[in-house]
Amino acid sequence: MTSSAFDTSQVKDKRETINGRFQRIKSMAAARRAKLNESHRLHQFFRDMDDEESWIKEKKLLVSSEDYGRDLTGVQNLRKKHKRLEAELAAHEPAIQGVLDTGKKLSDDNTIGKEEIQQRLAQFVDHWKELKQLAAARGQRLEESLEYQQFVANVEEEEAWINEKMTLVASEDYGDTLAAIQGLLKKHEAFETDFTVHKDRVNDVCTNGEDLIKKALEETWRNLQKIIKERELELQKEQRRQEENDKLRQEFAQHANAFHQWIQETRYSVSCMVEESGTLESQLEATKRKHQEIRAMRSQLKKIEDLGAAMEEALILDNKYTEHSTVGLAQQWDQLDQLGMRMQHNLEQQIQARNTTGVTEEALKEFSMMFKHFDKDKSGRLNHQEFKSCLRSLGYDLPMVEEGEPDPEFESILDTVDPNRDGHVSLQEYMAFMISRETENVKSSEEIESAFRALSSEGKPYVTKEELYQNLTQEQADYCISHMKPYMDGKGRELPSAYDYIEFTRSLFVN
Repeated sequence: MTSSAFDTSQVKDKRETINGRFQRIKSMAAARRAKLNESHRLHQFFRDMDDEESWIKEKKLLVSSEDYGRDLTGVQNLRKKHKRLEAELAAHEPAIQGVLDTGKKLSDDNTIGKEEIQQRLAQFVDHWKELKQLAAARGQRLEESLEYQQFVANVEEEEAWINEKMTLVASEDYGDTLAAIQGLLKKHEAFETDFTVHKDRVNDVCTNGEDLIKKALEETWRNLQKIIKERELELQKEQRRQEENDKLRQEFAQHANAFHQWIQETRYSVSCMVEESGTLESQLEATKRKHQEIRAMRSQLKKIEDLGAAMEEALILDNKYTEHSTVGLAQQWDQLDQLGMRMQHNLEQQIQARNTTGVTEEALKEFSMMFKHFDKDKSGRLNHQEFKSCLRSLGYDLPMVEEGEPDPEFESILDTVDPNRDGHVSLQEYMAFMISRETENVKSSEEIESAFRALSSEGKPYVTKEELYQNLTQEQADYCISHMKPYMDGKGRELPSAYDYIEFTRSLFVN
């Protein structure tokens, strides 16, 4: 650089670039080292805490023991062990505090895993407090047990002394010589001296027993008060739970009852659509709108299902505010949805039948009205007896047969509308049958052409507007005029008021 070598500026730039990259790598390495040290401290802390948690768990097993000794010696041994355990807890407390201090420092340093550290520290403190409480409670129990076993031992000792002296004082030997009597008197004087001493001991034992009984009664009374308080809290808690459950019942019932009422009203309005005036197209549009309304209510059913799931989760098995269930309402909504789809399909079928077969709307409406009349339960289908009555009302001459006797003519009709013999005839099956019967004489396009040719004078290949209105109903004539093309002669000229029935018939059957 100082010797002004070739292209010194480029060399200088490269040197600065390399130095910059080196410094960045050095900085990144230092940052990674700091992160690794921090991670090491964190995991070291977690391992230390796990070790302490294991130690606490081990000691909790000891202080949770229900063995308080069955005799004085047993209690004394257990008490000695517990004293050693208490000393061990006291000696271990600095280690516990060290872990807490390390965790607090890690948390204050805003290190990684801060939330987990705080959560583990809180649990650790709770476990340590619980261990000390259990140790204190066991120590108290062992002291009480020691006092009781000491009392039992003193009682047994005094009872043994009394039994021994009872033999002496109950003796019938009063001596038969002066020397013998003097000897017995000395023994009795010694007994009286000993009796005075034991009298004080017996009084102490009785006083101690009364104190134990008093303590026991006081402890029982305290426990009873504690139980009463706990039961009061539990009753209050249960009352709140039942109040919440009752609110949930009422909310479910409110939505369920309203939804059921809507289903009933909608089913009635859908069934009444059959009686509505207007064209088939207008009825179809009204049915589609109603079906969209039914589909939109699926969200309300979802709300009811969510409330029902909440009731199941709360173990609520009864509801005095409603008789409806989630499953029942879902089934009714599904039936209503299916009814709407069937009615749409039926109207589309009627429109297609009218357009392709020439069956009038009046006839189709009569079929629907008659079906509705015999569909008493609004189920959208007729049983066989209802179907037979419907056919008779429409003018079918079906013979009267006794119950159980064969009815071949009606069975032949059932072979068409209910071939699988499920016992019911749906509206769709019924309409298809009635339309087929209305058009059963129309077998081919040739027959239709022959019919139009008969209407035309001199068998011309076209029919005039006047001839259509003279021989057909106005509705049929209007339909033919609106769908037939004007007739063109051999030179391509359009004849006035003449219509090509041959092209119309063939296109109709192709469609």
